[in-house]
Amino acid sequence: MIHIRPEKPDDIESIDELTRLAFEGEDEANLTAAIRASDYFIPALSLVALDDTDQTVGHILFSPITIESSERSVEALALAPMAVLPEYQNRGIGSLLIQHGLAACKKLGYTIVVVVGHPEYYPRFGFKPARDYGLEVPFEVPDEAFMVCELVPGALKNVQGVVKYSPAFDSVL
Repeated sequence: MIHIRPEKPDDIESIDELTRLAFEGEDEANLTAAIRASDYFIPALSLVALDDTDQTVGHILFSPITIESSERSVEALALAPMAVLPEYQNRGIGSLLIQHGLAACKKLGYTIVVVVGHPEYYPRFGFKPARDYGLEVPFEVPDEAFMVCELVPGALKNVQGVVKYSPAFDSVL
């Protein structure tokens, strides 16, 4: 049985390790550390998945972004990164993390979440092509990989512009 809860300080080392293993590199682990060390970190939106032995087998992080246009700036969240230990992948742990994570985002009053990820995976959670809504990112990414989810119906009405990520993302973008 998998248990999902907000991260605790004791989880940081295992989160970093599982993120390195899942992504086969340092970038996403460094991103997580940079967000955690910034003013953009929201502890309730950094969730871990634990197995029956309390081993950390997955992690998901949401952090604040803005959607900027000439008319206004809209607060939203970015889902990045999400990682599951390779030997635990394809067991529904990522799905649990996303479901719990989106619910936590909504509970905190957020209405929009963006992600750059696998276009065959995220739509099952309500993510749709972001460019269909007039959203852009400040870097090259295939249209189908840049997605957005409305946590509240109509949240994207009259919202368009460029996603502005926190400075923590500068090292990986």
